[in-house]
Amino acid sequence: MAEENITRLNIDGKEYILIGTAHVSKHSAEQVKEVIEAERPDSVCVELDEQRYQTITEGSKWKEMDIVQVIKQKKASLLLMNLAISSFQNRMAKELGIKAGQEMIQGIESAKEVGAELVLADRNIQITFSRIWGNLGFKGKTILLSQIITSIFSHDSISEEELEKLKEQDTINAMLNEFTETFPRLKKPLIDERDQYLAQKIKDAPGEKVVAVLGAAHVPGITKEIEKEQDMARLTALPPKSNLPKIIGWSIPALIVGLIVYTFITNPSAGFNQTLSWILWTGTLSALGAAIAMGHPFTIGTAFVVAPMTALHPLLAAGWFAGLAQAYIRRPSVRDFETLSEDVFTVKGFWRNKVSRILLIVVLCNIGASFGTFIGGADIIKTFFQNF
Repeated sequence: MAEENITRLNIDGKEYILIGTAHVSKHSAEQVKEVIEAERPDSVCVELDEQRYQTITEGSKWKEMDIVQVIKQKKASLLLMNLAISSFQNRMAKELGIKAGQEMIQGIESAKEVGAELVLADRNIQITFSRIWGNLGFKGKTILLSQIITSIFSHDSISEEELEKLKEQDTINAMLNEFTETFPRLKKPLIDERDQYLAQKIKDAPGEKVVAVLGAAHVPGITKEIEKEQDMARLTALPPKSNLPKIIGWSIPALIVGLIVYTFITNPSAGFNQTLSWILWTGTLSALGAAIAMGHPFTIGTAFVVAPMTALHPLLAAGWFAGLAQAYIRRPSVRDFETLSEDVFTVKGFWRNKVSRILLIVVLCNIGASFGTFIGGADIIKTFFQNF
């Protein structure tokens, strides 16, 4: 049996076999099957949490999704991002003729075949996302989102040989060093903390022989951390919420309303111009977002009408109303949900599918309204100082 990409550790009389994989590599899935069948371990650890395990084992549940509830629960942006990231990984997997995450599926199946206990070893993905987002400043969030979107819609091909090179530990370490330089705050929650969490779960797995199926990037860190005792409460704690966004969210609308009201009292003509500027900037840019997403004319009109009002209330968003309008006028069919996972492979598919188009409308309308708020707000302030 080839030992390539395999790390063997013996700690306190217990054997750990770490398999470093690429998540869309055919060879990785084959190697996982070969190792588990040959070693017949007591436990098999996979780099999954409960949520991703259910997604993999139960398959797509798009047909059960209520798009209206997604919008009302303010989850449209998160769902759109998850779809986009998933489409990137699935597109790579399709090029190589393998299902994304096949090495994890193989680990689950092989564990059952040899009678090993399956251990879901990764941290809850929502906790990881929360800790990532909480560790990034505004600039970091902007750069990260732009790079994710760029990579999602990139059509560059990657060969099986290139993927296998990524599994070499020296290459992985070099990538992580570069990653740290670009996003120093992001590496800690995404890589370092998960290395610690994974190491503890693997260490605590029952039996004297444990096989762990892991992304290759985690193997060096787990090898270093597995002999330590990790503080799991610290690693699973959600970051405290800052009151600053809430303060800013209410302060800006209060300032804008205050300036308009004061201007109306002292100079009605200037106050009218401020109000018109606010309506045109917020309404037009939000409507433009709906138009870019190819929303129905009624949806575009809804975005224009509600944006000037929702922009003054931090708990409301123009995109939600526009998305609900689109869902009412162009309600997705069963086929749209059935083909959603395939349609998001391409940029054209995002716009063609009625489900993803609604999500795009929500996001783009909100982005447009946000730009309108800043531009319209700046124009109101400028008018105020010009008249007083």
